Amino acid sequence: MWILRAVLRRYLKNKTDPFEVNRRYAKKLKIHSTKMKAIVCTKYGPPEVLQLREVEKPAPGNNEILVKVFATSVTASDCIIRGFKLPVSMWIPARFALGITKPRKPILGLVLSGEVEKAGENVKQFQKGDKVYAHTLFQFGAYAKYICIPETSAITQMPSNTSFEEAAAIPFGGTLAVYYLKKANIQRGQKVLIYGASGAVGTSAVQLAKHYGAEVSGVCSTANLDLVRSLGADIVIDYTKEDFTDAGKHYDLIFDAVGRKISSHLQFKKALTPNGKFVSVDDDKPGEQAVCKANLIFLKELTENRIIKPVIDKIYPLEQIVEAHRYVEKGHKKGNVIISLNEE
Repeated sequence: MWILRAVLRRYLKNKTDPFEVNRRYAKKLKIHSTKMKAIVCTKYGPPEVLQLREVEKPAPGNNEILVKVFATSVTASDCIIRGFKLPVSMWIPARFALGITKPRKPILGLVLSGEVEKAGENVKQFQKGDKVYAHTLFQFGAYAKYICIPETSAITQMPSNTSFEEAAAIPFGGTLAVYYLKKANIQRGQKVLIYGASGAVGTSAVQLAKHYGAEVSGVCSTANLDLVRSLGADIVIDYTKEDFTDAGKHYDLIFDAVGRKISSHLQFKKALTPNGKFVSVDDDKPGEQAVCKANLIFLKELTENRIIKPVIDKIYPLEQIVEAHRYVEKGHKKGNVIISLNEE
């Protein structure tokens, strides 16, 4: 949901189309005849509105790199945009910002991993053959075989010890977990509780909190207790059997990693210490403060040092992205659901 709020804020502030840059790219594409596979969101609606099509392959500008995408992820934000599942109060501004009857930027997808196929004339940090991973933030576009990304955006070398699928499982939950835990000023020795510890954000948050030296409690369902424990949680709590807010335990920091649409029934403040902090993924609009090159580099280093590891529930081929969206919308995925475009 925060991705959508950030897009709306940019639109309302500037009164310009947040995807205008993509239309400029589209003008360039008309002179190229090379096609590529992409998933196009034909209108707002259920997963079936996503269709596999042949579209024009983009060409990089002077400050961009052309990435051949090997893997992407189906995130909650992708599903929200595709289904236009928004509060009624946001419908009108969202239609103007995103598109009236369908997304103005029809190729969704926020995160990816792949290989640099071509670098623009002014690009200094990347060269052909580099293995990279990225978060596209406002531009989307990862549900395609190729994508052009500005060199200065949230893209860097992917961890050397991961597959493309594993690398694509890091940026979405990882950048958000880094942002919110730092926002809460997490400290060594604190008692930290992660609500929704088995999701994309939660699995990253558990591992990061342990890295920061906290005593970590993870809340999840019965089926995910072993997973959360394996990520380093000191205590695991089954929310189907226990309401942690009534257990008499208190925490220095509680991180709601799923959002208030799911957690609104809980009285988090009851479980905080007198000076304890509560943060939620619904609290604000992290935008480029979370999705930045520095955070991706930080996550890369932690992954290479085996301090954190990506968590993947299922991997689908691009042709089965409808099924992948259906699965994610059930709300019970463990970590990340990945779309593989790796044809090898």
